[in-house]
Amino acid sequence: MPPTTFRIAIIGAGPGGLLCARILQRYGVPVTVWERDLGPVGPAPGGSLELRATGGRALRAAGLADAFRAASWPAGPETRLLAPTGEVLREEAAGPGAAERRGIGRRELRRLLLAALAPGTVRWGAYLRTLHPRGGGRHQAVFDDGRSAAFDLVIGADGTWSRVRPLLSDATPHHSGVSYAETALDDVDTRHPGAAELVGRGTLLALSGREGLLARREAGGRIGVYAALRGSQDWAREAGVSLADTEAVRAVLLARFTGWDERLRALLRDGDQPFADRPLFALPVPHTWPHTPGLTLLGDAAHLMTPFSGPGADLALYDGWELARHLAEAHTWQTDPDEAVRAYEAALFPRSAAAAGTAARDLAAAFAQDAPRPARRRLRRPHPHGR
Repeated sequence: MPPTTFRIAIIGAGPGGLLCARILQRYGVPVTVWERDLGPVGPAPGGSLELRATGGRALRAAGLADAFRAASWPAGPETRLLAPTGEVLREEAAGPGAAERRGIGRRELRRLLLAALAPGTVRWGAYLRTLHPRGGGRHQAVFDDGRSAAFDLVIGADGTWSRVRPLLSDATPHHSGVSYAETALDDVDTRHPGAAELVGRGTLLALSGREGLLARREAGGRIGVYAALRGSQDWAREAGVSLADTEAVRAVLLARFTGWDERLRALLRDGDQPFADRPLFALPVPHTWPHTPGLTLLGDAAHLMTPFSGPGADLALYDGWELARHLAEAHTWQTDPDEAVRAYEAALFPRSAAAAGTAARDLAAAFAQDAPRPARRRLRRPHPHGR
């Protein structure tokens, strides 16, 4: 089939899908992104992202390095590991590659990527209902707003509960046994000087066998706070509280952290934002699928992992770059696009398995019964929201 008539659909306007579309368009490859959000200012769950070298490389390949630098900030250089008593067990200064780590808000990253696309690339309010094979690798996509179209390649970039994944794999995300209750402290240097001093300019991690606290400096004098709770993902319901009742949730969390140093408990007691529930899910490791003409996955749809140390956002951007690069080469040289997808998947599987395996081991070490000793041995830069 001539490359100019090869129709590509990306399902999901997350970072990986949007970056893939941007690079395809740079090489003149037609592509459409289909996103369930009603518009660009949709929900952006979770705190800011901290991108590492791989994410930065992908953004440079997309011609967006300057825009990214303008919208982001240098990541804090220190990581502190504390016992629940407040004792500092270890402090780790910035290591190699730290200068390349930068933080960015999820909405800011989406805005940056959308601005780089041709007008009309993203079709908003389009939730994929079904995909029907039509032979020869083509699939008919049916959306819940009634729109329908046939594509030669459908790229599932639609996250944790991907609608594309079931056509490739029987794997489903499982709860990791840990959930985050997320809040934030604002204007910390003025309003919360104790927390500002405790967290410093980087990231703080305090652990016991069943609970943990993570806190990270963000832009604008903000500290993101994550109470990590080992156990059921229904912890709030089982405690008899609604997430809408901030003070009731706060009381439940403070009770779970009874006996902890009061400076650590203050991160929860003095939070300025309502609590958001973030159960941590993951796919089996490794997660692979048999090559299927006309379909593939990237980002969390392909390799969902817990964000404790998993570089989910970096890998999603890198996936988008790698897939787009192979498809652009096929377009330029008029070779088989299916071989381009095969090459992408062959590199994706070992890369994602290594990262997901590390994330699973680090989460297990952080919440082992004798924590924080295993985490002390395995201390890496914790990413409360790597995705």
